[in-house]
Amino acid sequence: MSLVDLVMPKMGESIMEATILKWHKKVGDSVKMDETVLEIATDKVDSEVPSTAEGVIAEILFKENDVVPVGTVIVRVNSGAAGASAPAAAVVTASAPAAAVVTASAPAPIPTPVVAAAPTAVPQATATSGSNKFYSPLVLNIASSEGVSMSELENIPGSGNEGRVTKKDILNYVAARKSGTMQAPVAATQAPISAPTTTAPASAATPTTNYSGANVEIIEMDRMRKMIADHMVRSKATSPHVTSFTEADVTNIVNWRNKAKSIFEKKYKEKITFTPIFIEAVVNAIKKYPMINCSLDGNNIIVKKDINIGMAAALPTGNLIVPVIKNADTKNLFGLTKEVNLLANNARNNKLKPDDTQGGTFTLTNVGTFGSLMGTPIINQPQVAILAVGSIKKRPMVLETEHGDVIAIRHMMYLSLSYDHRVVDGSLGASFLTEVANELERFDGNREI
Repeated sequence: MSLVDLVMPKMGESIMEATILKWHKKVGDSVKMDETVLEIATDKVDSEVPSTAEGVIAEILFKENDVVPVGTVIVRVNSGAAGASAPAAAVVTASAPAAAVVTASAPAPIPTPVVAAAPTAVPQATATSGSNKFYSPLVLNIASSEGVSMSELENIPGSGNEGRVTKKDILNYVAARKSGTMQAPVAATQAPISAPTTTAPASAATPTTNYSGANVEIIEMDRMRKMIADHMVRSKATSPHVTSFTEADVTNIVNWRNKAKSIFEKKYKEKITFTPIFIEAVVNAIKKYPMINCSLDGNNIIVKKDINIGMAAALPTGNLIVPVIKNADTKNLFGLTKEVNLLANNARNNKLKPDDTQGGTFTLTNVGTFGSLMGTPIINQPQVAILAVGSIKKRPMVLETEHGDVIAIRHMMYLSLSYDHRVVDGSLGASFLTEVANELERFDGNREI
């Protein structure tokens, strides 16, 4: 008989912890190799964790909704007892820090600094002092439960990436404060931090209106919708949004795609949509206006040298997620097409990996997919701009020719850019948006496939 440790898998370079959503097995259940044992969530992506051994579940070390560092043992499998009764095992029944529930024979949890994640992933704390630091939902929850105010949180030295406060930092601070070895710098007007709704249990939500007797249907938000709602509210509270609009004549693109799509698919085994063409135009415009490709950290503007384009994609639930095309500036049209199709298909089939949504520096959303002419998108924190493209419509347009002005039917599309006015001035936002439109209009209708 031998016990095999199943650890929380490493789901991506920037993923340091995951939340256990659901156990598919319980102590005493038989499990086969690669059979799903549990479901986990990292930011917005849900994943299944398969067994690395065949046998019987001997011990479960964490319960649902626990946040567990990667590399930590979460379950033990008795690989020599397949089909036999499992020994009595201790199952975690009370909430405890990850390090406290791992048995002596398990490796110590890896110290896990909380890293600011991409797209709709990590909420940003908003302080009355105007601070622009990022805090993970776990840190905010601990601060809320321990009555730590935002002014206190801002004064805690962080040991994480770029000086950010980790779980260990805030737990050490709370312990020191309780022991009386540290005075809490609480401002008189500073209220305790409110924990983000995305990480609170569903039962904690209290209805604000009594609907008894009303002809309504009450639908509780799922975890994904709560995270999206929280991220949207925090983005609007963080960034002063300004939206600029323009339009582009994309007739050359439409005609080229109509002519090339069957040849392209036959040659590359990939269907080409408008999205990779739009991304190519965005990348070229970012190269000319690199200050669009940045983020804000306090009073420091962090200009990103990598161009990682996030694209909004639909999940089976109808929620949207933003997978990221890394180093989009190094890919040609075929490379962009292949990655766009892969990420879109994985999103539709719930096969995205957590790292697929990390590291975005700029986001493109296609509101035209749903029939909208234009939109006013909300910025994906900590980015500073997001571009929305509308539906392509035929319209009569005035064209200048060598023989004078003529009216012609053209394929037109509206573009809208929302940007953070703390960093992006109107001149930069409008210039960048105009350059994207110019890139689209300059598309070579005779481009080789």
